[in-house]
Amino acid sequence: MDEPEQWLLTAEERGNPHTAVPGWTAGNLAEPLLHGVAYFDRLVDEVRSLNAGDHLFFTDWRGDPDEKLREDGPTVAELFTEAVQRGVCVRGLVWRSHMQAVQMNKESNRSLDREIEHGGGEVILDQRIRRMGSHHQKMVVLRHDEDPSKDIAFVGGIDLCYSRRDDAEHLGDPQALPMAAAYGRNPPWHDVQLQIRGPAVHVLDTVFRERWDDPNSPDADHPLAWIHDKLHDARLHADPLPPQLPPPPECGPHFVQNLRTYPAIRPPYDFAPDGERSVARGYTKAIKRARRLIYLEDQYMWSAEVARLFAEALADHPELHLVVVVPRVPDQDGAFAERPQYVGRWQAIEMCRKAGEGRVHVFDVENHAGTPVYVHAKVCVADDMWASVGSDNFNRRSWTHDSELSSTVLDSTRDEREPRDPAGTGEGARTFARDLRLALAREHLDLAADGSEDDLVLDPGRFVETLVERAAALDAWHAGGRQGPRPPGRLREHHAERLPWYTRLWATPVYRLLDDPDGRPLRLRLKKDF
Repeated sequence: MDEPEQWLLTAEERGNPHTAVPGWTAGNLAEPLLHGVAYFDRLVDEVRSLNAGDHLFFTDWRGDPDEKLREDGPTVAELFTEAVQRGVCVRGLVWRSHMQAVQMNKESNRSLDREIEHGGGEVILDQRIRRMGSHHQKMVVLRHDEDPSKDIAFVGGIDLCYSRRDDAEHLGDPQALPMAAAYGRNPPWHDVQLQIRGPAVHVLDTVFRERWDDPNSPDADHPLAWIHDKLHDARLHADPLPPQLPPPPECGPHFVQNLRTYPAIRPPYDFAPDGERSVARGYTKAIKRARRLIYLEDQYMWSAEVARLFAEALADHPELHLVVVVPRVPDQDGAFAERPQYVGRWQAIEMCRKAGEGRVHVFDVENHAGTPVYVHAKVCVADDMWASVGSDNFNRRSWTHDSELSSTVLDSTRDEREPRDPAGTGEGARTFARDLRLALAREHLDLAADGSEDDLVLDPGRFVETLVERAAALDAWHAGGRQGPRPPGRLREHHAERLPWYTRLWATPVYRLLDDPDGRPLRLRLKKDF
């Protein structure tokens, strides 16, 4: 890979000269961990390897201290407090959140704060956000002061909380959050986390430190929050972190770029006074280069600004296909929760379909019992070349308004399986991106786990045909009353609902103001740029 800047942002293109985060790092080893069971199991092993003087830093949107990381434990709080007792420096940044009465996490996050603080660690409940915004990053960074080659980080879509400990069978986490009735008592949950070793771990350490060391109060300009925290003896000031350890040595063939979203807020972030939108910029650069296939999994897939990017790529490249995997229904029941989301998704999908007629394929997922699976993953693979796993959804909120973190991977290793150059650009397919897409395809299509049926999905054209054929067969089986053997596969064609005009009258402004707000500075909003 002589020119990674063809796909990755340079430090200048990141658009934030105030950060210490570099453009990218080489020599990393990235591994996707499909589902919470795999991630949590690996996390337990790695945290238990930490000793006195090591560091454990984490960020989270929601944290439940009693969530079991394995069937027989430990819980999140037990794992982290045990680390403190061994002399590990444990520090956390968790969104302060809103009340659970409005399906938010305030009580859970405060409980996690109390448990870890009581055990000797430090957790900041962070309110440095825009109104109705959130800290949405999900990251754990583990540093070894005596052997940096053991350093490891996890970043992606999986929170340390209820409902996430599911596996490929998608029977749900026994410790479940209440969701829409369609998902049942133990909602099936599909998600992905990325494990990273190498110099990129040092970069993620820097990402944590920039926000931890920001001089503004975690309560920012929220006086009621400050009074509440003062009365309840919550931590209002972050103690200094220990000196940053040196970067780990190179250990693999992967370029890794850590992309972020921070909104423009007042008082401003010290490390991003105008915010940062490198997530939006990084995706824009990669998607414009795609020629044959963009595969993405996303919780939402709405926003005209994001859909326009895909629509332009489809219009410019007549052989390009877009495959999207989304949840069947929103996570909560009720008109106010559902209808605004339907507005955004219908607009986004229709825009793409008009631009790429016959080349846009949208699916949702169910388990073998027919229960819908909630797709929470945020994954994108372009031309089996470039791949991203993160916390950001494909909407304006994630690209401008909330804090987000995504890691993109560009593999220097060419994949020797045919087709070797699916995009026809001479760059070839790359092993990491292709392996990630195939792993997801095997699960969704019920293909052999050993790869013996990969000929059905290696070629982008054949991949699309297989998706469409198996989804159509499953749809027909359901329509026929589920008679006979269930066809292989778990994907079904997704039908975005267009609401009647009288519902759109109220749902559209709710969608634009609450579900999908804009966190850009005014000048960028007017330019419709990131």
